[in-house]
Amino acid sequence: MKTSDSNKDMQPVIKVGNLVKSYAKTRLTGKREEMRVVDGVSFSIFPGTTLAVVGESGSGKSTLALCLACLEKATSGDIRFEGIDIGKLAEKERRTIRRKIQLIFQDPANSFNPRWNVLEIMSEPLALQGNLIRDEMRLRAHALLDQVGLSPEMEGRLPAELSGGQRQRLAIARALTLEPKLLILDEALSALDCSMQAQIANLLVELQSSRGMTYLFISHDLAMAVHLADEIAVMSRGRIVEHGSPDKILKQPQSEITRELLAAVPRMTFALPEVRRP
Repeated sequence: MKTSDSNKDMQPVIKVGNLVKSYAKTRLTGKREEMRVVDGVSFSIFPGTTLAVVGESGSGKSTLALCLACLEKATSGDIRFEGIDIGKLAEKERRTIRRKIQLIFQDPANSFNPRWNVLEIMSEPLALQGNLIRDEMRLRAHALLDQVGLSPEMEGRLPAELSGGQRQRLAIARALTLEPKLLILDEALSALDCSMQAQIANLLVELQSSRGMTYLFISHDLAMAVHLADEIAVMSRGRIVEHGSPDKILKQPQSEITRELLAAVPRMTFALPEVRRP
């Protein structure tokens, strides 16, 4: 686990300052009012580290993820990716940033073309880069599949023929084709059983060690966040109400919502198979 001292001379991969995302809501009376889903959120994520954002459903976690991935435009505040203010970029420049920030959802099947096989799913982002011939794309796809624990012999299978864990591994492999600087995992483990969660979590740790990956891990599962993260931010009603090391969050929770999340996993130490950290 990285310490804050090791980060003080580094530039964060992403730095969020007072981020606000609002939507207009119309009441039955016809009156329109602003609904703040993300309300003044600030944090930084440094290279090769994991920040976990945890909170209950409706706390604003997924909307935050969409803003950081350039899929939603923030109402106000700053998002600086490698020092660049995303909010000031033209759409063409934002598309370039999107390739460097990849988002993986709870059910990746929703982002796969169900008629495409594994190789076609892997080849699409490689083809968009336009600098590889077909045989090179296939070799690259096979190497990434192998790295995430999928056999290249699965290249002809459709998403419906894969298990939930295999689909998540495929989603991670596809994201890696673009060599992202930040991987956002939005409840990416929550649909899996406990054993498979630990396997995918170990894969994430291994990739972080071998490739220097940087993660934003979004979850309602505080137990898994403690296992995976270097820092944890607890989110409630659009705001970060607590931010600190896993050890501090676990042993000295300051907010009521953090204590409620802890109470949901009273035997946290034994809740999951061991997740291996280097």
